[in-house]
Amino acid sequence: MPLSQLIISLQIHPSKTSFIQRLMRILINSGFIATKNNINNDDNEVEYLLTDSSMLLLKNNPLSMTPFVLLSLDPVMIKPWHQLSTWLMKNDCDGDRDRMPFETEHGIILWDYASRVPKLNLLFNDVTARDAQLVSSLLLGDEKWKEVFEGLESLVDVGGGTGTMTMAIAKSFPKMSCVVFDLPHVVAGFQGNDENLKYVGGNMFEAIPPCDAILLKWILHDWNDKECMNILMKCKEAITKKGKKGKVIIIDMVVDDEDNNNKKDDEVETQLFFDMLMMVEVGGKERSKKESIHLTNDATFRHTANSGHPCPEPLK
Repeated sequence: MPLSQLIISLQIHPSKTSFIQRLMRILINSGFIATKNNINNDDNEVEYLLTDSSMLLLKNNPLSMTPFVLLSLDPVMIKPWHQLSTWLMKNDCDGDRDRMPFETEHGIILWDYASRVPKLNLLFNDVTARDAQLVSSLLLGDEKWKEVFEGLESLVDVGGGTGTMTMAIAKSFPKMSCVVFDLPHVVAGFQGNDENLKYVGGNMFEAIPPCDAILLKWILHDWNDKECMNILMKCKEAITKKGKKGKVIIIDMVVDDEDNNNKKDDEVETQLFFDMLMMVEVGGKERSKKESIHLTNDATFRHTANSGHPCPEPLK
């Protein structure tokens, strides 16, 4: 689309049209927009093109990441960053737990805030649902990963949100009993299909419904090591209540183990910024492979996949 058409389609006020070219220039420099010369245009006007990054924000893209951008830029999520220097310079603890910048700013933790503010709760649920669409399409579309779920009679998706991930698993494995387990305010109003999917409200720090397998997708990175240990121990209780050994399936970001001091690429940058996001907003962290193994070893889990075979390599 040429600049002239872009200005018309965006309904830019005539007094502001000169600023759009400057806006597009920085989007091009950031790799968010690309350009090409239109040889069929009499004015040889440059045309703007979408890149992979901008395609992820299209409303009609089923894998759109727009909700994540809107959540990240919401004033509720931005303000805690202004507390970071204050937080670093003082001892702000609640018992043996550090109050994170989000709590310093708002007085309560993120999850409690979301339970009281429906707008934030809906946006957060939309974020997890969109990410679940992306992950489930990769996970269940690859036989190597799909076999992780083979032979399971029951699965509980802990912190499963609105159930996007669980619904995909339940559809792929109709004989498996699947439960979406999350805080009561998150699953309120959602109903299963009366066949192999249901929603259960509760607290993973108190008890998790008994099952053959537990799915932890984007859960452990929200919590510090001690809290993760508590979650994993509750998982272990749940998968052994039936008198047999089950499994815990963890899907989380893995920070590059290599020395990143002199390494600069998009993947590492994303990992490190996500780690900062966890630190400021919820008090969690993105862990390296070594840190993840150490955490699960401390919870006395063996690192095996279905039928005792070694776990597949991490999904990129």
